Amino acid sequence: MQPTIHIDEQWENDFLDTIDRPTSCSTWKQYNMAINIAKENIITEFEGLQAPKHLPELTFHDYQYEVARKTIEEMNGKAILADEVGLGKTIEAGLILKEYMIRGLVKKVLILAPPSLVSQWCMELNKKFYIPAVEQRKNPQWEAVDVMVTSLDTAKRERHSSIIKEIDYDMVIIDEAHKLKNKQTKNYQVVKEIKRKFCLLLTATPVQNKLSELFHLISLLKPGYLGDEDSFSNTFKQKGSHEELRELIQKVMIRNRRHDTKMDWPKRFVKTIPIHFNDQQTSVYHKITSLKEHLKQESIPMQTAFLVLTLQREFCSSREAVYMTLKNSVEKGKISPIIVENQIVPLITELNNLPAHPKAEKVIELIEQWDENEKVIIFTEYRATQLYLQWYLNQKGIRSVPFRGGFKRSKKDWMKQLFQNQVQVLIATEAGGEGINLQFCHRIINYDLPWNPMRIEQRIGRIHRLGQEHDVHIYHLAVENTIEDHILHLLYKKIGLFEGVIGELDHILEKFTDSGVQEHLSSIFSKSESKGEMKVKIDHLTSIMLDNEKEGETHASS
Repeated sequence: MQPTIHIDEQWENDFLDTIDRPTSCSTWKQYNMAINIAKENIITEFEGLQAPKHLPELTFHDYQYEVARKTIEEMNGKAILADEVGLGKTIEAGLILKEYMIRGLVKKVLILAPPSLVSQWCMELNKKFYIPAVEQRKNPQWEAVDVMVTSLDTAKRERHSSIIKEIDYDMVIIDEAHKLKNKQTKNYQVVKEIKRKFCLLLTATPVQNKLSELFHLISLLKPGYLGDEDSFSNTFKQKGSHEELRELIQKVMIRNRRHDTKMDWPKRFVKTIPIHFNDQQTSVYHKITSLKEHLKQESIPMQTAFLVLTLQREFCSSREAVYMTLKNSVEKGKISPIIVENQIVPLITELNNLPAHPKAEKVIELIEQWDENEKVIIFTEYRATQLYLQWYLNQKGIRSVPFRGGFKRSKKDWMKQLFQNQVQVLIATEAGGEGINLQFCHRIINYDLPWNPMRIEQRIGRIHRLGQEHDVHIYHLAVENTIEDHILHLLYKKIGLFEGVIGELDHILEKFTDSGVQEHLSSIFSKSESKGEMKVKIDHLTSIMLDNEKEGETHASS
């Protein structure tokens, strides 16, 4: 039986077409060029990085090269990049991504970043790494685009997440990954469902309040690596288990600190400026404090004590912040009509009669000491204070722009550009404490002090980072004999948080595996019956934290 012969008609057509148009044939020179290109693209070594050879215009610091090498060779492309703020985690992630793309192991990529950083990610990947990253628009083509950059807020919307979770990504990169610390949130659930071969989680603050936050991050990266949550909690909350935990974490997380890099970093100069209320303001502060007793007499649940705590902190910021909280609480029925009539209405009247806030006056005094071209970032905890400061600075002839979480991505980019090129002051709420790079500025005023010390480090990291050419100056404003003074005493003076870079804060926070620092402070301030009781509890908390800091230093030196 004769075998059947099938003629490849396509080959025949291509061959005849080549004969008819001989100019399309490869010349000997073209052939050699093709051979040389093929040889150049052959990677003969498994170890070491190839990407730097393809990026001659980029200079990588030794620690950045080592992060990329370790992630690829030892962690199989699944790692938490946890360098301190400002050391260039984006550069490290770009180097890792480029390496995998050169090796042909990664093509389909999803990058999730805060809205204010989406454009920045795209720009850096395209200009520095020649990676064709595309910024998500209103109608993103998830399947068609190979390297997509978008925000987690966009990705978790149902019309997008339903498509994303069906795509097989080669690599997923998540910036500011500490936002995934709570496994109950939609953010966490969406990321958990994304299919990926390699994954990078970027965060300078892998532990913010509780060690369990780190457990959830690692579980996203490598499910089951630390066992289940209950066994993790039971095992590692015991004293003496920290070394075992540290060894496990080091296999999935890389953390460099400034002093590890052996680089000549700009210095930090920190100044705490005490603020004094006048008699009228002191009287109003005491009346806010006394609300706690009235609430108790009305048999209002104890959680309203937290309302008083909030009002105390807000009054140290601006009367506008106090007014907004009182207004919302009254409208939602959180305060009884009797207290509204007898205490709240007279309090609001007194608030209206107050002079300018002494913190705002101090801000003007500081700015007027500097050259008019000297840029400064003011951080506040409250949007109402942000609006007040912008108005007050304008009255004094000082131009400023706001920066807050509610702005769309394009508006945030615009505010940053205005700050760099046209105005002297940027007034930021906490959204300005993450991600954006502002190395052209080297002064920060912490108008309000947050309870979470990691958030202060994030703020400072906006300017104390690679590319900063000047020493950095940080000013803390705190009203004396108020709750703010207590916070300053605990977090910033006794722990010595700002005598340099946050060093062993990770070890300090390890002590609080069941509840965070903020929960401890809230409990102390809201439940203490007297200043004496508050002082005893704060001293006790401080001693625990300092003992644990010494323990951390011992581990670090061993």
